[in-house]
Amino acid sequence: MLKGLRSGWMRGTRDPLHAALGPLERAVMDTVWQGGDFSVRDVQGKLANPVAYTTVMTTLDRLYKKGLVHRRRDGRAFVYTAALERHELETRMTTGLLNGMLSGGAHATRPFLSNLVDAVGDSDNALLDELEQLVRDKRERLKDKRDQPKRDPSKGETS
Repeated sequence: MLKGLRSGWMRGTRDPLHAALGPLERAVMDTVWQGGDFSVRDVQGKLANPVAYTTVMTTLDRLYKKGLVHRRRDGRAFVYTAALERHELETRMTTGLLNGMLSGGAHATRPFLSNLVDAVGDSDNALLDELEQLVRDKRERLKDKRDQPKRDPSKGETS
């Protein structure tokens, strides 16, 4: 599902879906995200540019195999629905990207964090303040968690 994400981000793409999905896949997902059940013909009819029925069918099949749409039989055809809302997919993709970057250890992570702070600070001071508050909140939760007494399940103590 995340294939191509890093290369797209390296080219300066701002939309994670742009990097991970091809143009037709994005157009099909935009249609499916409108909600409801869609046949191949329904999706084909809603696309801005004319696309062959079989091309839309193949694209929906690829999206199904990637886990981005669900499908069920309706007579002889399949009907498709979104497996995730757009924001849920973006969250999963962003989480995957971040986890991959953070897995390199502190030394590899510093340039990423520095660029993140710079980019946020250059574009939106309110968002920079929010980022700072998120860091404070996380530190407080971690501190509270460390300060909680350890429980011993062998003595009947449960968490």
